[in-house]
Amino acid sequence: MNGRHSGRPTLEEVAVRAGVGRGTVSRVINGSPRVSDRAKAAVEAAIAELGYVPNRAARALAGNRTDAIALVIPEPETRLFAEPYFSDIIRGIGAELADTDMQLLLTLIRTPKERARFGQYLAAHRVDGVLLVSVHEDDPLPDLLEQLEMPAVLNGRRSDLESVSYVDADNVGGARAAVAHLIDRGRRRVATITGPLDMYVARARLDGYRQAMADAGLGGGAAGGGATGGSGAGEELIAAGDFTEEGGRRAMRELLARRPDVDGVFAASDVMAAGARAVLREEGRRVPGDVALVGFEDSAIARHMDPALTSVRQPTEEMGRTMARVLLEEIAERAAVRRHVVLATELVQRESV
Repeated sequence: MNGRHSGRPTLEEVAVRAGVGRGTVSRVINGSPRVSDRAKAAVEAAIAELGYVPNRAARALAGNRTDAIALVIPEPETRLFAEPYFSDIIRGIGAELADTDMQLLLTLIRTPKERARFGQYLAAHRVDGVLLVSVHEDDPLPDLLEQLEMPAVLNGRRSDLESVSYVDADNVGGARAAVAHLIDRGRRRVATITGPLDMYVARARLDGYRQAMADAGLGGGAAGGGATGGSGAGEELIAAGDFTEEGGRRAMRELLARRPDVDGVFAASDVMAAGARAVLREEGRRVPGDVALVGFEDSAIARHMDPALTSVRQPTEEMGRTMARVLLEEIAERAAVRRHVVLATELVQRESV
């Protein structure tokens, strides 16, 4: 017997020929990355030898599969196209999905009506999983995804107690390294421009700033405090931004009005650093002579600023790849275990300090 018969080869026959379990064959067919190269090669060889053709329609019907993933960005399109962060994330996700049969659907959610409509779309199981970028603390979508038992991966998290799978960068450590670098270069009146504090990423970067200032005995307020005002030491050196260039401009003007003696600024994004740089130039402040400046993300903006911006590099494209990989695993395995992945950051030194 040669292992073939006149009928259509089955998945079980592929498993026997490859010397693996049925589940391994299913994972290879579904594009799950949780298969060793050796097992994948054996399954692909068995499929070729037997002439096995997956019945995609039957598989989709039996597993309630659509072979589609929704990439959700709850931000206006002005941010999507203005900030390199989003394009880098999308590039990583696309690269990871390129060799699969998954269709990527980009969804922008800008209003409560659009959120409600997307919720109905999810409830109808029109997609197999969701990638959510730019997570705000009060966003009800992650909880809805859990209620629907929809595989999902967040870019970032809502808090330290996040229950949904996520891929994040070491925001606290990166910010702490950036501010420590400013202090090591002799800056003593170091300010920060935060992101919107209803986002964990912004609060984490503010905590990193506070920790570095406290380590150097320079105040910086108590971790977890408000972004403006308050009685904590150094609170006048903290101004709230919103991850936009105009937000960086407003915050820098506010800081100069409060503390004209500021000699260093840590902006929680490169885009805000660009806004701060413009205001410093308007006010006749030299960078880095009068005010040293550090950003976060190490985007193309950092490299093209004048002077080139010292920035915290986070592996944005790799974050996108990892998000897609984790989601494919959840879709293939339907496991209850949630994965929390934090990628390292690195300070890239340039001429702005």
